[in-house]
Amino acid sequence: MASSFDRPLDHRYRGEHPVRTLAYLFRADRHRLAGAVLVFTVKHSPVWLLPLITASIIDTVVQHRPIADLWTSTGLILFVLLINYPLHVLYVRLLYGSVRRMGTTLRSALCTRMQQLSIGYHARVSAGVLQAKVVRDVEAVEQMVQQTAENGLGALTVLTGGLVIIAVRTPEFVPVFLVVVPAAAFVVARLRARLRTHNEDFRHEVEALSSRVTEMTRLIPVTRAHGLEGKALRRMDGTLSRLLTSGLRLDLVNGRFGALAWVVLNVVGVLVLAGAALVSYHGVWGVTPGDVVMLSAFLTTLTNSTTTLTSLAPVITKGLESVRSVGEVLQAPELEDNEGKAELTSLRGAVTFEHVTLAYEGEAGADGEGGGGGRPAVRDVTLYVAPGETVALVGASGAGKSTVLNLVIGFIRPTSGRLLLDGTDMNSLDLRTYRRFVSVVPQESILFDGTVRENVAYGMEDEADDDAVRAALRDANALEFVERLPQGLDTLVGERGARLSGGQKQRLAIARALIRDPRVLILDEATSALDTRSEALVQEALARLLRGRTTFVVAHRLSTVRGADRIVVMGEGRVLETGTHKELLAGGGAYTAVHGGQVA
Repeated sequence: MASSFDRPLDHRYRGEHPVRTLAYLFRADRHRLAGAVLVFTVKHSPVWLLPLITASIIDTVVQHRPIADLWTSTGLILFVLLINYPLHVLYVRLLYGSVRRMGTTLRSALCTRMQQLSIGYHARVSAGVLQAKVVRDVEAVEQMVQQTAENGLGALTVLTGGLVIIAVRTPEFVPVFLVVVPAAAFVVARLRARLRTHNEDFRHEVEALSSRVTEMTRLIPVTRAHGLEGKALRRMDGTLSRLLTSGLRLDLVNGRFGALAWVVLNVVGVLVLAGAALVSYHGVWGVTPGDVVMLSAFLTTLTNSTTTLTSLAPVITKGLESVRSVGEVLQAPELEDNEGKAELTSLRGAVTFEHVTLAYEGEAGADGEGGGGGRPAVRDVTLYVAPGETVALVGASGAGKSTVLNLVIGFIRPTSGRLLLDGTDMNSLDLRTYRRFVSVVPQESILFDGTVRENVAYGMEDEADDDAVRAALRDANALEFVERLPQGLDTLVGERGARLSGGQKQRLAIARALIRDPRVLILDEATSALDTRSEALVQEALARLLRGRTTFVVAHRLSTVRGADRIVVMGEGRVLETGTHKELLAGGGAYTAVHGGQVA
């Protein structure tokens, strides 16, 4: 579904006015929306027909017209009232169905766009902010359309129908009634700019709160372990205080806006009513008692309709601001560009760095290494890794190891130099097809709240059968503990694998990597957080995983890398020395110093 939704939005939204974007979003349902407007006009007609029929009935009684006129008027209004129910059901199906489809389309486009945006973008923009855009902002757009359609259409039909009837029955009062609408429009125009500014400020504060809550929940184990609850709550209180101030300011502006509109409209209404009564009292223009009652009723309905239209301004402003908020993601330029590039159908696994340098633009990279002020995270790295070779990257924190891994995965591109896969420049390849041959086992296993089977099979594009899942679990030294779980493969692991130990989660991550049968394998501190027994089981599983695959290993524990075919020692983004464990120890260089420190 996402592939059919994201392309038009991807190419359409370019900072244009959000109303145009909304029109584009509803383009597929434009016929249903037109039908909804027509049905609503008919079903809502009693509101503006009732004053006219009431006037007719009163004049029939006062002027002793034929009693048949009374029954005709009564029958007409009863008919219009009775068909309201089926018409309203039809209207809901047409309008609300269109709105729900639009919301689904928009959420799908946002999720698709998030998958396309660079890792650098996701490192900079909080997950809580993106979640708020997908959930809260799209909901605000849906509510805006629903409320505007329901209340706005009702107000417009009443205004139109009422003014037409007044023009036919008492045309002398049309100019007076036309003053009401411009008065309301003037009030709206004066305050709308301020409403937009305050809505935007409030939206940013809500996004900041969402980000802060996400951060707080993730840090709860650390906070509680160190007795820092007070500090965490003070940080949250600061965010809540700013949100409160922004919300109160927004409410005050909305309150002033609504009160001023109500006063203006009702003062005009009372003056018009008094004038109509005087005109009828003195017999001017042939205004009948029924006309006075009709004008009085229309004053109420038209005033309410105009007030409704003005009260929609905050809803519309909030909704349009949400469209702009969504557009910040839909038009974000930081896309991984794969269009028109060569697809990779097979991979031997040769990886070549040719004088590769990468400098982040004024900020730290996604891996937290390098970057400040544009300082290169890796500098002039030249390295050839043969198919099936295991290369370990060691060095101090900030040496550039994780940046090298991100280059190999294709999350980031070299600032200068080339990175080749089987002799082909990565810049010319569709990296989505390349990553089908890649598996990553990170330091912290990323599991979702599903079954063991679902988490392991997540490594495959297509569904994996139980035999393949069990084989991967067996090779990952995980099958034994999985079979002891209450429901075996169908056991729920909990959010982020909360029901499993660190070693168990890591072995499931290895099973997920194994089931893909990758040609290139990335191990980023895969055993650093494990105890000795768990590490031994994981190391045994990794030995099977490495066999015959090009592997890049990052580890701080030198005991985990001494079996690598080659060890690359890095410092300040450069390759300081390479060789086997024995060769590097014999050389007495940087590796020897690190090794000596760990042994000591």
